[in-house]
Amino acid sequence: MSFFGAILGKIFGTTPAEAAPASGAAAAPAPGAPAAGAPASVPADVAAKVDIAAVLDDLNEKNPETLDWRVSIVDLLKVLGLDSSLDARKALAAELKYTGDTHDSAKMNMWLHDKVIALVAANGGKVPADLLKK
Repeated sequence: MSFFGAILGKIFGTTPAEAAPASGAAAAPAPGAPAAGAPASVPADVAAKVDIAAVLDDLNEKNPETLDWRVSIVDLLKVLGLDSSLDARKALAAELKYTGDTHDSAKMNMWLHDKVIALVAANGGKVPADLLKK
């Protein structure tokens, strides 16, 4: 499973063999994510029923750390129980075709958060409008 596939699986409560961004970004194995086969996305009937904010807020409440998943990609990954290390985020950036400088982690992190939220919405999840960048 791709790193983004693991994110979708955690949010949508599914375990697809592989989930890929709706944009068709190539899957690349990432730290903390199992290897996988052919890409697939979350089934539309599953995604359409998922209120992303409610799922993530619920997971956040259960987490002993004080996290702000609405702003931080690190916190979003921690809420999901996924590897949030710099290496993992660089792998996710590569998977999602980030073209910026991965040594500028602040800029990369902001891009990753925006991209992940947008791709979750593109895969059919209900995402609050205030989280979607124009």
